[in-house]
Amino acid sequence: MSFAPSIDSRSAASVERSDSYASYAASAAAFERAPTPRAVRGEIAVELELRHAGRRALRLRYEIQGDRALPAVFVAGGISAHRHLAPSREFAEAGWWESQVGAGRSLDPARHCLVSFDWVGADGALDVAIDPADQADAVAALLDALKIARLQAFVGYSYGAMVGLQFAARHPQRIESLVSISGTHRAHPYAAAWRALQRRAVALGALQCDEAQGLALARELAVLSYRTPEEFAERFGAAQVVDGRVRVDAEDYLDHCGNKYVARTSPTAFLRLSESIDLQQVDPASIRIPVTVVAVGEDRLIPLGDNYELVERLRGETRLRVLRSIYGHDACLKEQSQIDTILREALADCTSAAA
Repeated sequence: MSFAPSIDSRSAASVERSDSYASYAASAAAFERAPTPRAVRGEIAVELELRHAGRRALRLRYEIQGDRALPAVFVAGGISAHRHLAPSREFAEAGWWESQVGAGRSLDPARHCLVSFDWVGADGALDVAIDPADQADAVAALLDALKIARLQAFVGYSYGAMVGLQFAARHPQRIESLVSISGTHRAHPYAAAWRALQRRAVALGALQCDEAQGLALARELAVLSYRTPEEFAERFGAAQVVDGRVRVDAEDYLDHCGNKYVARTSPTAFLRLSESIDLQQVDPASIRIPVTVVAVGEDRLIPLGDNYELVERLRGETRLRVLRSIYGHDACLKEQSQIDTILREALADCTSAAA
């Protein structure tokens, strides 16, 4: 187990780079001008025994970027993330993590076969309780169908980190290492309370025959839990009286977030995946593979104390990286340079160990 010093958002260079990382970074530059490897999408039918809902027929929708002969890395984000990580020649639309996925980036399809999928329940068709362990079993079923025997790494952020921990505990023979960013082994009661209120907002919207408005409000509450008071103090000013009522400066931003979310998310999908976060329970002592734990000091959903407990209880080689960021839980999406450094180091270590 090793503990690294905190990394301030103004000083990403404070992350110590190993010799293997330096070699990785140098070789990555050679791929920067190479054509983007082929990306493919597909869908498979599986039957899974869900922990709280019995046996169910499901369809898993996936995307692969990179040559299938390269080391496989599974990439998973929060409950709003999906199978499309970044633009490619075949699928040019924006992806949810293009700051880290692409030619010359930390997750380079020229160096890794990147696998991702839409969360079970993301289409809103499955209206039952979904456990993070169910998602981990779905990942294993997808790998079986793709004939991928073992992952070089599982890179998970937020809900994806929780599923990654479940996967490492339930399918240890299928994974060499895990990068767990802003996720942990249990749902903290404070964070669960935030999410419970969000789900009540959806329920109130439904009672008023305006489920979309309820979902928008739930998303706006979620955004407040993702970010920090320090960021809002920098971005927004004082309230003003507009047409006889007081309007807070941040309301337009929050409305934009809510409306954007409603346009792409079904209320059922949100409710069931929000619940799924609160079902997270995994024994860290059952995980014996190398794990890089990435925590954010200002994250109000995943407190540092839970990350410290996770690191103390893991049984494999463990590293802790602590970031400081005004973006809180969203630091993974906003602090691009720091996350890039950590991912390159972790994947370089995987490569060195495999060699």
